[in-house]
Amino acid sequence: MFRFESPQYLYLLLVLVALTAIHYYIIYRKKQQIKSFGDPELTRQLFLGVSRWRPEVKFWLAMAALICFIVALARPQFGTRLDTRERMGIEAIIALDVSNSMLAEDVKPNRLEKAKMMVSNMVDGMRDDKIGLVVFAGQAFTQLPITSDYVSAKMFLETISPSMISVQGTDVAEAITLSMRSFTQQEDVSRAIFIITDGEDNEGRAVEAAKQAASQGIRVFVLGIGNPGGAPIPIPGTGQYIIDEEGNTVVSKLSEEMCREIATAGGGTYIYVDNSSSAQKKLSEQIDRLSKAKMDSQIYSEYDEQFQGFILIGLLLLIIEVLFMERESKSTWLRRLLSPQKGGRSVNASLIALFMLMFSLAAFSQTDRDYLRRGNRYMRDSIYDKAQVEYQKAIERDNTNPISHYNLANALLYQNKAEDAMKEYETAARLEKDKIRLSQIYHNMGVVLQAAKQFDKAVACYRNSLRNDPTNNETRYNYALSLYQLKKNPPSQDNQDQQKDDQGKDEKKEKEQQQQQQEKKDEQQQQQQQEQMSRENAEQMLNAAMQDEKATQEKIQRAQQQHQQKRLQKQW
Repeated sequence: MFRFESPQYLYLLLVLVALTAIHYYIIYRKKQQIKSFGDPELTRQLFLGVSRWRPEVKFWLAMAALICFIVALARPQFGTRLDTRERMGIEAIIALDVSNSMLAEDVKPNRLEKAKMMVSNMVDGMRDDKIGLVVFAGQAFTQLPITSDYVSAKMFLETISPSMISVQGTDVAEAITLSMRSFTQQEDVSRAIFIITDGEDNEGRAVEAAKQAASQGIRVFVLGIGNPGGAPIPIPGTGQYIIDEEGNTVVSKLSEEMCREIATAGGGTYIYVDNSSSAQKKLSEQIDRLSKAKMDSQIYSEYDEQFQGFILIGLLLLIIEVLFMERESKSTWLRRLLSPQKGGRSVNASLIALFMLMFSLAAFSQTDRDYLRRGNRYMRDSIYDKAQVEYQKAIERDNTNPISHYNLANALLYQNKAEDAMKEYETAARLEKDKIRLSQIYHNMGVVLQAAKQFDKAVACYRNSLRNDPTNNETRYNYALSLYQLKKNPPSQDNQDQQKDDQGKDEKKEKEQQQQQQEKKDEQQQQQQQEQMSRENAEQMLNAAMQDEKATQEKIQRAQQQHQQKRLQKQW
């Protein structure tokens, strides 16, 4: 794909038309002056060594050089192609126990929050790995498909709570089985399952499931969290504790023996988690020991600058124009170039000034790209505050570049500044014209809103994302999950009224700021993009999302029926 980043500079080509007209007018005036001296044929004999065509060649060489410089100022770019990049990493599935027993406070602040902090630190230490989240209690389901999107992983991690699974208990075997199915189909990649649990396996079969995983080359690590001596399980918001059928307070104990058996059967290691940071260090050591394998990752490369070629061509043409003399002479070309006679010095000074002007303008036009590159380097090194500063500098140079706003939003999101990140995502979505990039922007917005439990807005964002890229499986999954969560937690009437009031205030502000025309243009552009997508693709996208949602609901219903039939004695 080809584009000009700063097409407004192309209007300078109109100046060349004026220069051409002035050039030929001057030639016409010279001819008139020669005629005033006498017969043109006789006077021409007085100008020995003067060529008719050399001045024309010099003029058009200079014009061609100017055209190259103007095109360079417009910043021609090629890009947005799908590339495959090889990365050295592993595939890891985190299976997190979210049963009520994980609310025990023998590990501060409680077992579940301690586990979430460990996973968050684990994600922060990843670079080229892929990660997925599976939550389980009496049943298991995928919270996040395996991905290299660490921002989404941390956002989904924050939303995990025991209330998200209605069937309580602890079925480690189902968690291992589901995790085994969650890996990609790529071969020769190291795979590992990290189970974080308090070890109260109510269903059994976990050792057999771990052995099956090991037979497929998947190592199973178990992080046992809690106190072997046990602790009561608080009921959130009540100040009371869970009691059993006989009215006794339930004491949840860490079953280290069972955790060791699962880890041994899965070819992994058991790690005991307490209030210290030793478990985090051991976990990092185990991850580092896993053999890194090459993994293919498809990425969309950004637009590549092509201005350098035009500047080089322009410089070459100017050098030729300077060395090419209007008349023949016995003096050397170097002496002529440096000769101060007949306006030579003024011409050379003009050329030098032109060089400096073109280089300074080209360098100025690249400043925002330089800031972007520095910001990207800081992002790769996980220095998000410095990356934020660089992206803000890029926006100061060019406020119309959607990539700067998108990257700034990502840097803010990594610093848990979700509100500021949403503003930058909205700006990037308004400026972006490329469908693939626009789809990713709406996807990230949906992740932020879904983590904030604003499921109605998240559904709308995922819909916009799928309109621009219906083939994104992660967006389809998140869309179906948001629909399911929206049905379970519909927005209250107060929230709906508040949203309407906020919309009314926003409209008034927009009227005061006189931005209605710009918004209408944005809406028209969005409608045009939506109209470009065929009805068939839209129906396929919506049908796929509905099928995913239906399959998820059927799976939950089957699991609920099975567990209701089993009638687990423990509900923690």
